[in-house]
Amino acid sequence: MKQLMLGNEAVARGLYEAGCRFLSSYPGTPSTEISEAAAKYDEIYAEWAPNEKVAMEAAIGASIGGARSFCAMKHVGLNVAADPLFTVSYTGVNAGMVIAVADDPGMHSSQNEQDSRHHAIASKIPMLEPSDSAECLEFTKLAYDLSEKFDTPVLLRTATRVAHSQSLVQLNERVDKGLLPYEKNPAKYVMMPGNAIRRHPFVEERMEAAREWSETSGINRVELGEDRSVGYITSGVCYQYLREGAPDASILKIGMTNPLPVKLIRDFAAKVGKLIVVEELDPIIENHVRALGIKVDGGKDLFGLLGELSQNKILKALGKATPDAVDFGEAVPPRPPILCPGCPHRGIFYTLSKLGVFVSGDIGCYTLGALAPLNALDTTVCMGASISGLHGFNTARGPESAKKSVAVIGDSTFMHSGITGLVNIIYNEGESTVIILDNSITGMTGHQENPTTGKNLKGQPAPAISLEKLCEAVGVKNVRVCDPYAMAEMKAVIQEELEKSEPSVIISRRPCVLLPGVKTAPALKIDKEKCKSCRLCMTIGCPAISFIDKKAQIDGTLCVGCDLCVQMCSFGAIGGNEK
Repeated sequence: MKQLMLGNEAVARGLYEAGCRFLSSYPGTPSTEISEAAAKYDEIYAEWAPNEKVAMEAAIGASIGGARSFCAMKHVGLNVAADPLFTVSYTGVNAGMVIAVADDPGMHSSQNEQDSRHHAIASKIPMLEPSDSAECLEFTKLAYDLSEKFDTPVLLRTATRVAHSQSLVQLNERVDKGLLPYEKNPAKYVMMPGNAIRRHPFVEERMEAAREWSETSGINRVELGEDRSVGYITSGVCYQYLREGAPDASILKIGMTNPLPVKLIRDFAAKVGKLIVVEELDPIIENHVRALGIKVDGGKDLFGLLGELSQNKILKALGKATPDAVDFGEAVPPRPPILCPGCPHRGIFYTLSKLGVFVSGDIGCYTLGALAPLNALDTTVCMGASISGLHGFNTARGPESAKKSVAVIGDSTFMHSGITGLVNIIYNEGESTVIILDNSITGMTGHQENPTTGKNLKGQPAPAISLEKLCEAVGVKNVRVCDPYAMAEMKAVIQEELEKSEPSVIISRRPCVLLPGVKTAPALKIDKEKCKSCRLCMTIGCPAISFIDKKAQIDGTLCVGCDLCVQMCSFGAIGGNEK
């Protein structure tokens, strides 16, 4: 049977068919749906881990325990998991282990657009790169076979366009190899220096064996077209772009991007005139081809190092005609990202902006607080960096800085990597104030559960970690809980905690308004007679409020009656909310 599937759904189906028994992941766009889809299969144990490092370590343990295991993450998540990644390359596996990493060329939802192929090369772990949903399924299954064949974890690299596009896949039955026996083997699994030094030669031999396998396996395939004046080497979604834009082209499609083939590339180059390498982000394949002494007539000089490619970008770079664009008449109005109507973070950021404090930001939907008109955030680096960074900022600038600065971090991000930053503040006697934005869910990636929500990945009841008790347990004496909709109270609490010469944690608690079951109030209304056109209500940045004919207006289809604008209007022009 064939079925239309997202690339992420196809990877999940591949896990099922390959007999995967254990999955541990941390949500991160564009990889999130893999774990969500896999969790629907009863045969697969599936969990959300607090972060990617924990997820990978759990998957390593399951593999050593004899279960085919899996973990998924986005590209920046692989940075978090790099520590166990590099060492599991030495230990190898018992049952097969697959690590999916989803890159985000173009930074649709990421703080950078790094190329995860570097991680594969540096850690010396084989990497497969599917180009559509069918290959997502087949390469996932193949990855388990290769993992066990070469005693190694295998990286499966996707990208936004592969993860979130749909194509037909062939469904097959599950093949479960059962739980493999575990045999104690410290020389293989205990990576102290004396053992690790003896495992390193195995890693090098394994990679060479994998390269030899890739030369003839068909994972990398040559497609000689009618036009052989130019040959293209490509991989992943770029293959789809190239094939669509130049259907008669001669192509070497790379399916295993680490280790890259040698003989196959030399043979292909000998059969074509010029050689052009088409790849997104960094010149991984291009540099490999050049290192073989083969002339490359076009690569990053044509396509650049920035952003994702497309059919038209490739055609333009090659000097070919592009299809005529469809003219829809008027230009589509810009639609910048913005916090949702009723978002519990809006009042916090408005208050912080008015207080004029330095705000050390973090990764989450609340990062949108950096945008106009709130303009609240000063920094955003990576998961958990708000707390660690604030400590460094205040330590460098002195005690007075701590009275004019805060860190903001979401509940899921705090559990991911914020807690260690808070421990650092306590241990080193810092004075920083941390605001945990607890919206009862992992919001940015689409409402995934986390250790504080009381549910697990499969939606079953789970112990909910108390943020208050956790903060108190690490030594925070001042822990306050506030409702972000009560702006006057929130402002007073922030000011009080900033004056204290010791660490403080303020928990801003209200569930995301988009969560099922969250009650909202009737939409508010504007009394145009009372409206003085001061536009103060516009400074909150609520998309439900606009100005028409010099008067404020509220879109009743968007407003959830949060009352923030009511608290801002000095003329009593906003009301109509019967709670």
